[in-house]
Amino acid sequence: MKILLTMLVLILISESLWAQDQNKDIETGNNYYRQRQYDKAESEYRKVVESFPGDKTAKFNLASALIKQNRTSDANKFLELLKLKENENDLRSKAVYNQGVILTQQKKLEESIEAYKEALRLNPGDQEARENLQKALLELKKKSPPKKQEEKKKQEQKQQPKPKISPRDAQQQLKLLEQKEKQVQERLQKNSRTGNAQPKDW
Repeated sequence: MKILLTMLVLILISESLWAQDQNKDIETGNNYYRQRQYDKAESEYRKVVESFPGDKTAKFNLASALIKQNRTSDANKFLELLKLKENENDLRSKAVYNQGVILTQQKKLEESIEAYKEALRLNPGDQEARENLQKALLELKKKSPPKKQEEKKKQEQKQQPKPKISPRDAQQQLKLLEQKEKQVQERLQKNSRTGNAQPKDW
């Protein structure tokens, strides 16, 4: 019994020491992040993720450091893991929100709008998600005018009356056409009399 108790104490002590190292590395990474040294922050967070793959905070912070370095595809991998595997709505909401930010930067407005909506479903009180959703919606509206306006313009163009021709102008155009037809007939008769009809080259 004493041996078992001693082993349990050793395990708890070692876990406590690992947790201290883990927290120390995260805090060091946070300090680098605050100083905008994102590559160093990434390195510290990676240490924790490699040693403790289940550490959600380290994964989230690592994704944030990667976003700041414009390495969005790498960041998105970690955010996707948190989004799919995390049970805490707050952390899932933050992960989805960050995905929305990435999509906005990539000018994928429809997808970013969906991400912000999902973030709000997970955390209805997220004011930043609400503001970014509104900005993305406005940007999308500017990019593509509403379909109703486009359809209305097309209908107006179809309905515009074609210019009417006066009877006098119609008579003149008819005379011109008759003169041209007469000239063509005369040329054809002239060619048939002279026998100069040439075969066409095909």
